[in-house]
Amino acid sequence: MADEMKDEVESVLDTLRPQLMQDGGNVELVDIDDGIVKLRLVGSCSSCSSSTMTLKMGIERALKKAIPMVRCIEAVE
Repeated sequence: MADEMKDEVESVLDTLRPQLMQDGGNVELVDIDDGIVKLRLVGSCSSCSSSTMTLKMGIERALKKAIPMVRCIEAVE
């Protein structure tokens, strides 16, 4: 995982974390592989019925907007 891209992804995630933490959850960066960002939802986010929507509509959109090299995101356990 390229350190520069990792830092950029973490920076974007840091802007989203307060919202997730408000609901008792968080997100962890697991890996970046060829533009695919692998994330783990933790806390209440891991079992939330809206987690897929949070990932795709919130986190993925923010990452793609800020970092054009991001192709998509994947949730991992």
